[in-house]
Amino acid sequence: MDATRPTRNFGPANPETFFAAQKRNRRATWRMSALCTFAAFIMGIPLTLVLTPLLYTIGMVVLETVNHFSPQPELLQQANDLAKLGMRVADYVINQKGTLDPGELTAGLLLVLLPGMAVAYGLWFAMLALFRHGGVGGTLASMNAREPNQADLKELQLADAAQEMAIAAGLPAPKIMLVDSIGANAAAVGTSAHDARIVISRRLLDDLDRDQLQAILAHLVGSIGNGDLGIAFTVTSVFETCGLLVNIINAPFGKESRSRLWRVARYMLGGGTPETRAQDAAAIAESLSTSLDGDTPEMDNYFKQGNPGLIKKAYRLVMFPLVFTNMAIEITLWFFLNLLLGPCMAMLWRTRRYLADASSVELTRNPDALARALQCLSEDNTAFDSGDWATHLFVVNPKGDSGLRGQQPSQQQMAKAIQAWASTAHVMSAQDAANLYETPVAAQGKTGSAAGVTGNDWPSVRQQIITTVKAAAMGDPQAMARMQAMAEMMGERLPIGLGELPKFADIQAASRGDMAAIARLKQAQQGRRQAQPKRGQSGLQMQSYLSFHPPLVKRAKRLQKMGSHMIAPVRAGGWVLTVFMTLLYAIIVPLLTVAGGLMLMVIAMLISMNLMLLAVWLTAIHWFFVWLNGR
Repeated sequence: MDATRPTRNFGPANPETFFAAQKRNRRATWRMSALCTFAAFIMGIPLTLVLTPLLYTIGMVVLETVNHFSPQPELLQQANDLAKLGMRVADYVINQKGTLDPGELTAGLLLVLLPGMAVAYGLWFAMLALFRHGGVGGTLASMNAREPNQADLKELQLADAAQEMAIAAGLPAPKIMLVDSIGANAAAVGTSAHDARIVISRRLLDDLDRDQLQAILAHLVGSIGNGDLGIAFTVTSVFETCGLLVNIINAPFGKESRSRLWRVARYMLGGGTPETRAQDAAAIAESLSTSLDGDTPEMDNYFKQGNPGLIKKAYRLVMFPLVFTNMAIEITLWFFLNLLLGPCMAMLWRTRRYLADASSVELTRNPDALARALQCLSEDNTAFDSGDWATHLFVVNPKGDSGLRGQQPSQQQMAKAIQAWASTAHVMSAQDAANLYETPVAAQGKTGSAAGVTGNDWPSVRQQIITTVKAAAMGDPQAMARMQAMAEMMGERLPIGLGELPKFADIQAASRGDMAAIARLKQAQQGRRQAQPKRGQSGLQMQSYLSFHPPLVKRAKRLQKMGSHMIAPVRAGGWVLTVFMTLLYAIIVPLLTVAGGLMLMVIAMLISMNLMLLAVWLTAIHWFFVWLNGR
């Protein structure tokens, strides 16, 4: 051998140990946490500028009412002095008029910021207490989780595998819960390692082999050990606090918001069985998360009601200044959650998923298993029967991730599918097969043996399976018989990328006019349509243009650096696509910057309008009480 000849490296271009990956992602977590704190502070400034005047207005109404029945001249004088100080500070800051010493300026700024900040933090701590008091019961209730079936060997072995991973990580063994879901997915829920639960869909046990399932369990156990449950708990509480604030400001205009607030108050006051409280906690989390969709139908419907009575007209007139308060709060939350705080929290959560992947490699020493599991799930149905607010807790996005789609199944997977397909050829007659596939009859026996199977046979077999599934779904008895035979060999899961097997029993019953079977088929079809929304996001993830789940392609590339032999897809297009994307960003980024600046101007105008209307409102209330006291 020529000693001067360089050796060829068949490994990844930039290899990385799982220890190095963990260290890097922990550093990234600290950076993202600081960025999230800064984003929350920036978002809090306009919110306090809206909330503080409203609080002062409400406080002034209460003070004037109390003073009418029991005179409080000292309190009124103190309120008058605070108002004068506020006017001087505002004139100094906005119009650059007058002089203020540092003490007065500091006191004025504290008067403006502290009340709103106190309310925001109070609501946040209330949400923390609510979800901590509810524990994991609410999450499990929303997922319809159950205990493992003692008669099912696979489910019992799952608990043993989870315990094995927990021992390797030095953690208490998390309790295993299963969900009979249409999709294959898993999540870790709880508030800490002591009350952690691993929730796995029953279908996942059939879709993954032992190594892949162990890698997913190691990912979840690693996530628990890394403290992700506490981070998820905090992230969820922030979004729920924003939802609670929206409901509070909408309460004067809508019955739905008032009912949500009443449910929160009733839950915090206690009462009911643990099961009922768990369901209430899940319902509260779901309702608060849906309050942040940026729509205000309650306020719109309230002011669009036709022929209101005299009392309603008077009430509308009194509540009219709150319209701008409502708009300012909702637009501020929508803007900063979607473009600042939401993406920052999404990036923080992505680093935790990368860290959990590295922890899985540490626990299993098998990066290939996790890479193959992610590839399998990317081609599978990952929808989960849970509240949308909990989608960020799962290993992969329950609404789908097409990042790894388009890859061919492994040689082993193709061989298994081809063998099962060839073994069921006798179920259909040759003529029926020829009519269905529009190919020569001999094509049916083309792959009669799986020995020496290559990927070249897969495209034709794949197309035949798809055609047969469609025919079975239309009620073709020959197609149903063949797919039933294949299901007995492969289980309920079809080969990668081919979707799901239809419910043959319901199809046969529906063909006989069974209305219940027809209803079940319609419900299943509707569920499949809703399982994978176009945007691929829901719940908390709808509050950020950036998904909380990192693309599976990036996860595959990082696993490849840690030793995985699964080849991550390479983006097609080369330097041409790079140049195009660079030019596109060069155009889009300035436009987005301008749009963001205009949105900030709109928010500033709404806040100014809110301040003016509240000032007019407060003045009118003050002179009303002056007139009332002078009578």
